[in-house]
Amino acid sequence: MFANKRVLITGGTGSLGKVLVKRLLSLEGELPKKIIVFSRDEAKQHSMRVEYQKKTIVTDEIIYNNFKQLLEFRIGDLRDYYSVCSVLKDVDIVINAAALKQVPSCEYFPYEAVQTNITGAENIVRAIEINKFNVEVVVGVSTDKACKPVNVMGMTKAIQERVFISGNLKCPATRFICVRYGNVLASRGSVIPLFHEQIRNGGPVTVTTRDMTRFLLSLEDAVDTIFAAILHGKNGETYIPIVPAAKIVDVANVLIGKRNISVTVTGIRPGEKIHEILISDEEATRSLKRGSYFVIQPMLPELNIEPVSDPALAKEYSSSADIMSVEGLEDLLSKHNLLVDQSLIIEGEMLK
Repeated sequence: MFANKRVLITGGTGSLGKVLVKRLLSLEGELPKKIIVFSRDEAKQHSMRVEYQKKTIVTDEIIYNNFKQLLEFRIGDLRDYYSVCSVLKDVDIVINAAALKQVPSCEYFPYEAVQTNITGAENIVRAIEINKFNVEVVVGVSTDKACKPVNVMGMTKAIQERVFISGNLKCPATRFICVRYGNVLASRGSVIPLFHEQIRNGGPVTVTTRDMTRFLLSLEDAVDTIFAAILHGKNGETYIPIVPAAKIVDVANVLIGKRNISVTVTGIRPGEKIHEILISDEEATRSLKRGSYFVIQPMLPELNIEPVSDPALAKEYSSSADIMSVEGLEDLLSKHNLLVDQSLIIEGEMLK
């Protein structure tokens, strides 16, 4: 899948990008030829490079010894077509993890979300088409909010999905696929780091509504979804992991444990959904089950996808449908070492 390939990760200094890089560097026997981290934040790139340098000094692990040879940092902006053209040259695999993804920020600055989430994706497709780049596969990293969108972030991500899917027609030599998932455990800006900080400060822990539910996916599971899509995905397909869901108020109470800390309800934020929906009713009719993933077939008939005669789902795939018990939630958070506030979830401590 990756052996001797040049892999580009846009937004590679984010939470997902860091785990992607670490996984790619640890692929003994099938290491990529080059891993290119592309972003516009030089401070984060410098911090990421320094962390690997520190680990190289104190460990003999292959993951850290390989980074100088394999890892390349490129400053650039996905919004800039010429910057995208420059970085795409000679690349085999593109994972587009760059995004404006904070829901309130996108509501207040919608055109900024348009430029990153839509124009950025179009720049990738356009650069491949016009320059005849020999890119084998492009993965668009999307979100549950793209399904039945009610906020700017979701609307722009929904269009990003369609930009990439239509890219299969503009660039027939390149396979464009998407992955879509919900809340990623302990990623930057997610709810668990916030809860840990509030608990560390003595509370209260804030939830927007006691009815809110979310799918729970680890960063490693998110990377697995991307890898599965690259390995098995066909042109225009969208991969969705089958994952557990929980009430956010239960997450808060499990993290609080026996501490004397209260939970406060603050009200829904601008553009926020009560439940995550990963597959809509309409998309359910085009859904397949492939291993531990649901796969949505594209609606464009030119992609020659066979009609789905026996859909994997009879209705939408929502986080409200199958809620984990408190005991199951506690086991899940314990499995990922999230019951206590660890340096793993603090920005900048990516390698522990």
